[in-house]
Amino acid sequence: MAKIKWRGGAMLSPVPPTMVTCSCGGKDNVFTVAWTGITNTIPPKTYISVRPSRHSHGMIRESGEFAIHLTTAELVRAADFCGVHTGAKIDKFERCHLEKEAASELSCPILAASPLVLECRVTDMISLGSHDMFLADIVAIDVDESLVDAAGKLHLERAGLVAYAHGDYFELGRRIGTFGYSVAKKKKSGKKK
Repeated sequence: MAKIKWRGGAMLSPVPPTMVTCSCGGKDNVFTVAWTGITNTIPPKTYISVRPSRHSHGMIRESGEFAIHLTTAELVRAADFCGVHTGAKIDKFERCHLEKEAASELSCPILAASPLVLECRVTDMISLGSHDMFLADIVAIDVDESLVDAAGKLHLERAGLVAYAHGDYFELGRRIGTFGYSVAKKKKSGKKK
């Protein structure tokens, strides 16, 4: 496959268009973050990268906590809105009709409509240039009970999650494999010939 060389840039896609909630001084905010991911398993750690000019940056720096929400197809319009408007001027919860719930470990609210929420406490803030990275411990996970089967297995494929790739949102759909399927041994049919 022929390639065209471009200069280095933020081109890793798709990424999750997560909605992040935070609180400080009695005010709550929600904003959209695509620069996020998992950094460690034990202890469970994540990060978000936020421009210092963003309204939520100061709130997170001051409070030391935030919650990351997975975005569904039903929430994608609100996620887009929360990514282009500032909480310094409007109440995005009210404008997007986002119901708040109490977090189990944090003082900031979580979104009732998100199927999975990571409650996070900041351990480090690292200035990287255009963004500061808030490295955080995942102190609790809130999961919609409809996504957990009787055996306790999580079924995120039922959630209607979305991805963001180079300016476009995509609803995730068809499963094409599972972890380890490329090396799994084929099952014997059990039929006698």
